[in-house]
Amino acid sequence: MRSRFAAHSARLALAAVAAVSLTATATTTATADSRGDAVRACGTKDLTFKLSSKTQAGGYFLVTAKAKSGVTCYLRGVFPSASFGSSPDTEVSPAEHGVSENITLSGSRAAYAGINPKSTNGDHGKQFDRIHLSVAGDETNAVTLTLPETATVDRPVATNWHTDPADAVPFPN
Repeated sequence: MRSRFAAHSARLALAAVAAVSLTATATTTATADSRGDAVRACGTKDLTFKLSSKTQAGGYFLVTAKAKSGVTCYLRGVFPSASFGSSPDTEVSPAEHGVSENITLSGSRAAYAGINPKSTNGDHGKQFDRIHLSVAGDETNAVTLTLPETATVDRPVATNWHTDPADAVPFPN
């Protein structure tokens, strides 16, 4: 009888050692995989923004975004979240109908988006000298930037983020 229980106990001990070994191997593999080159999405606080005024396509503001020193992150290929005031009619809408490629930012690499403050014809609109800007989905951390010039705002639109500023021109429809 004793040998039967001893054999059973030995099998249980062997199974326990094997389970621990497999768990350790799986944990080591998971840790190695999690240390890969995974780049996280950019938040508004990860970036610096610069605005410049452009005359092409009837006039627009070019937004240049760069990662802060020591930060590597990616911008999703959608338009930035922006508004010229607190009213819903001053929030930008997409100028593009698709999603662009994600852009990894680090060091001097920049991403560009174009914001046209007035996508309508006519003389109506509201005057603004500041814009509230954030990465889409991170609106609680929006930054307020002074515009290079006062803008008349009526149904503003923005392009997606692009790696080439020439692709960030919000052409009128």
